[in-house]
Amino acid sequence: MAELLGVDRTTVGRWESGRIVPQPPQRRGLANALDISLQELDVLLTPPQGAGQDATGHQPSDPLKAGDPDEMIRREFLRILTVSGALTALPLEEAEALTESVRRGLPVDFARMNSHLWQVYKLARSKGSVYPVIRDQLTALNESLAGSRGSTRPLLSAAADLFQLAGEVAFDANRYSDATASYALAASVSKDADAYDLWACALVRHAYVDMAEQRYRQAAQMLGAAERLAGRGDDNLSTRHWVASVQAEAYAGLGDLDACEHAMDRAETVRDLTADSVNGGWLRFDGARLAEERGARYVQLGRLDLAEETLKGALGQADLASGQSYRRRGSVLTDLAAIGAKRRDVEQVVAYGREAISLARASASGYVARKLQTLCDEFGPLSRDHRVAELGAEIATLSAP
Repeated sequence: MAELLGVDRTTVGRWESGRIVPQPPQRRGLANALDISLQELDVLLTPPQGAGQDATGHQPSDPLKAGDPDEMIRREFLRILTVSGALTALPLEEAEALTESVRRGLPVDFARMNSHLWQVYKLARSKGSVYPVIRDQLTALNESLAGSRGSTRPLLSAAADLFQLAGEVAFDANRYSDATASYALAASVSKDADAYDLWACALVRHAYVDMAEQRYRQAAQMLGAAERLAGRGDDNLSTRHWVASVQAEAYAGLGDLDACEHAMDRAETVRDLTADSVNGGWLRFDGARLAEERGARYVQLGRLDLAEETLKGALGQADLASGQSYRRRGSVLTDLAAIGAKRRDVEQVVAYGREAISLARASASGYVARKLQTLCDEFGPLSRDHRVAELGAEIATLSAP
């Protein structure tokens, strides 16, 4: 089984014991090997509920466990959607009055608080540490919505903003269902607020979930809708450039080099905008990562010489960047290790792979761990080398609880 799927034997052993689950890129191959559908595989991988246990997996009399905050946040999401949807028919004069009160900081300047939360998320090594603060912000926002006689665009936009942040935290932790639900809520509330840029960004983030599961055609369709929405948004924002950058990834996944190059060229024009084109929160695309993103696309397309040159340049720029992200550097290192795997260069795979693993552990980043799991799919015959086998075993532990 391990040889058929291109993974280490210890990885299959951990799947069998239930210590870890196969990552999305591995699931399709596993389903094919077992001659079952992806839906049947999901059922097979889902542990049965014990008698008397609730949906979160604990006895009603047990103390709350680590998974409970996720369920609490999910309930807060649904509550906001219910309240905001019921209050969209607010008379114009009441809307203007409430808008002015929000602008003065009454009841809460949610936009400013959300912006602060995005900065905390950006700087946090462990993205999951932001969850308790998000929950507190959700509670305050719910109270503000429930205490008013209606809803306004500032409050709805703040809710859409917060949903996207929570989706990012869930996505980084490989909880795709929670991430998808968060982005869908963000899109729904953005629509009610007529916030086209927010709406487009929610679709972009949703497309990332599709691409993580290698559904590139569906991602391209989602991004096409995001492109149309961004066209109706603010020309001074970088929304349409971010859409183009992510479209390049979808096209690379589809093997379309020309479309990928054209999309990256459109993304490059972000440099023509002013410094005010990003808000540091739900829209952070400023072109600073274009080199590494272009390099990653070349890896997808098999253009290894172009990829290596581009990524090494991006790695040097990243080292000089202020407040360099562990996640960002780990992603570049993983791409460089993937180039080594495609070239059957054990030394390159191990050198870059080990550094990426150390960053994934230091940051608890599910994003880097997910990329490293994809790297294992590239090992092939290299898995017979004991150094590569050890590297694969270390990567497998990144997904363990």
